[in-house]
Amino acid sequence: MTQGEKRKLWVGLAFISPWLAGFLVFTVFPVCASMFFSFCDYDVLTKPVWVGTLNYRDMFTDSVFWKSLYNTLYYTMFSLPLGLVIALIIAVLLNQKLHGRSLFRAVYFLPSLIPVVASAMVWLWLLNGNFGILNHMLEWFHIKGPQWITDEKWTKPSLILMSIWGCGNTMVIYLAALQDVPRALYESAEIDGAGAWVKFYHVTVPMISPVIYFNLIMGIIGSLQVFAQAYIMFGGGGPNRSVLFYVMYLYQCAFDYHQMGYASAMAWILFLIILFLTWVATRSTRQLIHYGGE
Repeated sequence: MTQGEKRKLWVGLAFISPWLAGFLVFTVFPVCASMFFSFCDYDVLTKPVWVGTLNYRDMFTDSVFWKSLYNTLYYTMFSLPLGLVIALIIAVLLNQKLHGRSLFRAVYFLPSLIPVVASAMVWLWLLNGNFGILNHMLEWFHIKGPQWITDEKWTKPSLILMSIWGCGNTMVIYLAALQDVPRALYESAEIDGAGAWVKFYHVTVPMISPVIYFNLIMGIIGSLQVFAQAYIMFGGGGPNRSVLFYVMYLYQCAFDYHQMGYASAMAWILFLIILFLTWVATRSTRQLIHYGGE
């Protein structure tokens, strides 16, 4: 490197040094510290004591850990595909030429802008088994609504319903991808006699497949870390811990029970679960993703 290039390098490093310092202090150090603490008995208030893999071995005999993992996987198994499909259907409908299209787009996107606490409080009112609007509407069809937030059979479905209501972000990403699909492909398909379903399956889906893949991966990461809505609405995990999700239990171990070492081990197990599911999703969809330059 010449003298001038070295000077430009140091100037550039000086400009990004605040970000580098923040990244090292608030990201790299906590990650490394959590790895160390996961092998320790640590309650934050006293010095960590090295216990090896005890925290990881304790998980296999912790029934609450398995309950939280089951609740999280159950929620992910239903909320993720439903959210992806419904968001895609809404995006396809809003991509059509119709009057008031901008208004409908705003209406469907607004729920994703509402703060989590506010939306959770509204849904507590909507899902009230005795006075809630949802059960009141079901009565119009002579259907007796369940106790959404007090019956353990309905607590997870209520949160799945909430997740579908807030699929506006996914819908907007789909909508942007749909607007980039070349019109010439649809016109060619119409000339060949293709109907609406054939055009959707053989033109739309392949052209937006990278966006579907992106939403799938982000959905896996987000649904496995569900926390705020369940914590606000159900506190300690709902009736019989029916909505005690993985991150909720991790939070309880760290800040309620002061088992920071155990919570750190849980965090690394969650990282491995997300990594594995992301790898599975990537491997299984590799032949289905079509990029524009290919």
